[in-house]
Amino acid sequence: MRRAIFIFVWLAFAPISERAAAVPQIRPAGRIVDHIVARIEGDIILESQLRELGAFQQLIEGHAENDDKLLAELIEQWIVQSEAEASHFPGPAKLEVDREMGRLGAKFGTSEKYAAKLRELGLSSEEARELLQRQIYIERYLDYKFRPTVQIEPAAVEEYYAKELVPQMAKNNQPVPSRADVEEQIREVLVQRGISDLTAKWLDETKSRLKIELPPSDAKP
Repeated sequence: MRRAIFIFVWLAFAPISERAAAVPQIRPAGRIVDHIVARIEGDIILESQLRELGAFQQLIEGHAENDDKLLAELIEQWIVQSEAEASHFPGPAKLEVDREMGRLGAKFGTSEKYAAKLRELGLSSEEARELLQRQIYIERYLDYKFRPTVQIEPAAVEEYYAKELVPQMAKNNQPVPSRADVEEQIREVLVQRGISDLTAKWLDETKSRLKIELPPSDAKP
């Protein structure tokens, strides 16, 4: 799971409500023509799901990855979601999803502009919400799974401050804060990096054990 790339919006790590919303399944979007692009342990991924994820990336980031990367991400989402659901990990609270949907819509200035963008991308508001809800769920589970094992040493905080933060602030002609003032923020950045590294390693190991079938390149539509 490409956490640094996969996280389309910043999600604060608020407690998960016991009365959590149901997590949408990775499902095919409604399209007229569809094709199987991958099989995983008896499940399938459809071309329409690539299109849906690509449209969501355009909504969030303004651009979408190519089909190979979209497919790789859908496979990784399947892995994370399958384990999370097997462990009965709760879905995100409705209020949290509402909040993040509000932030997403606010990026476009008005509800009319947001609705126009959805139409342009061929996404319904319900599809956008389900994709965002699934994203939150997956990110929450990865944080739950790996955060406790990430240890950040003071030397790592000092190195980030001296070698990354200070040069970047100077490059942007911004005042450099004291290390004490930004230590917690730096520590969180390093924790996120650690989670990303552990996630990537876990996913690689998991994929090596799964039965994943991709159609030959000449069979792709």
